[in-house]
Amino acid sequence: MNVDFINALKDIEKEKGISSEILLQAIEHALLTAYRKNFGSSQNARIEIARETGEITVFSRKTVVADVTDSNLEISLEEAAELDPEVEEGDIVEIEVTPSNFGRIAAQAAKQVVFQQIREAERGMIYKEFLSREGDIVTGIVRRQEGRNVYIDLGKSEALLLPSEQIIFEKYNQGERIKTYINEVKKTTKGPQILVSRTHPGLLKRLFELEVPEVFEGIVEIKSVVREPGMRSKVAVYSKSENVDSIGACVGPKGMRVQSIVQELKGEKIDIVKWDDDPRLYIANALSPSKVISVETNEDEKAARVIVPNHQLSLAIGKEGQNARLAARLSGWKIDIKSEAQQELALAEEQLLTEVDESKEQEVDS
Repeated sequence: MNVDFINALKDIEKEKGISSEILLQAIEHALLTAYRKNFGSSQNARIEIARETGEITVFSRKTVVADVTDSNLEISLEEAAELDPEVEEGDIVEIEVTPSNFGRIAAQAAKQVVFQQIREAERGMIYKEFLSREGDIVTGIVRRQEGRNVYIDLGKSEALLLPSEQIIFEKYNQGERIKTYINEVKKTTKGPQILVSRTHPGLLKRLFELEVPEVFEGIVEIKSVVREPGMRSKVAVYSKSENVDSIGACVGPKGMRVQSIVQELKGEKIDIVKWDDDPRLYIANALSPSKVISVETNEDEKAARVIVPNHQLSLAIGKEGQNARLAARLSGWKIDIKSEAQQELALAEEQLLTEVDESKEQEVDS
């Protein structure tokens, strides 16, 4: 090694952000391993690389003793005194033992260490970059499928889309560009593992931030998002400005903004509803597209009874209860939905029971 090698390490430090001192220490450690492998592992050795010139020196470290029993590890007091007159028994002395042909072995070991350190540093930088982007959206290209796992090329790294994070019935074709939500970033021995999702509610929220300037700028706030991925989702929005219609902003001119998101999610239906701090109004809005006649709430049980027009009952409940289920998750309230006719029948039954009870009380009194 020479001055050029030291300068090369300094260039790597500038380009890759890897300390040249850390590299030199790692190279010294690797050279020590190589020396022990090629020139005797029984020796207690130390290797030093001159920081300015790159010159490599190998030292054999020996303990000063009165009687030598292992010449690889010990040196007599008389021999040690020739090197240092002030040496005492029990001290450690170092003797240069640099092999004449050590340069070739050193160059090979140094090369491996530098490549490994660069690879680890790049992995570390990728890990930090994507760790800071957890909860963010990324665009990648589908590269391959292994079983049900889908691997997505993000440029600097590869992301893994697990079966549990895939939209049911959605197909992922090789070479296709898709947007995913970064769920988690793990550090592994093979580098960072980036786990992404197509089902996370955060994906829908981030898509609105991309497509709707008012959301990105914070004028329109997304209060809550719930999804049944690939089927239907509900988004509660609120405008901080009286001059901005929160729903209109998210829908966009001729529905272009929301349609762009629907296309990205392969046809997932999206209900955009207005958030309200009055739970009755919020619940009524959450049941969109159904119309609501009245909402009664029970604060203690966090439950609500909703009355809808007779012809809107099935719409309010939705296919297999989907609309009601999403509305309950969006609002955070238990929702019991009844039609006008059901409510009238329930009131009539209640009135009849009351009259029967009153009649019995009168009979007892008489």
